[in-house]
Amino acid sequence: MKFSIVVYAAPYSSEAASTAYNFVRTLLDEGHEIYRLFFFSDGVHNANSLVATPQDETNLQHGWDKLIRNHELDSVVCVTSAIKRGIVNQQEADRHGLVAASITDSSEISGLGQLIDAALNSDRVVNFG
Repeated sequence: MKFSIVVYAAPYSSEAASTAYNFVRTLLDEGHEIYRLFFFSDGVHNANSLVATPQDETNLQHGWDKLIRNHELDSVVCVTSAIKRGIVNQQEADRHGLVAASITDSSEISGLGQLIDAALNSDRVVNFG
């Protein structure tokens, strides 16, 4: 079965982002396909590359990045949500006069059209947060 996953929750504000991460891992382990990950609203914080967590805590952003890379998943961060929260690629950083990009290289910034496309091309769309 082909799934798309939408994550609305920030990594440490609730269990939703962690649950989404574990759900995706389980789907992949069971042989399902992930059509697209879409990080929306506060969920864009899951794609923040400028996070340093204490050694004894889980770095969920690193976990998402590694999972996306290892399985070559399509990962999209909502452009409007991201820019308002300081999650930008180099192009957006330059355009807005910011000093650095902050998005993980494994995700791309795009618009809601990608979410619509995901809904049209997936058997199931599952929302977290």
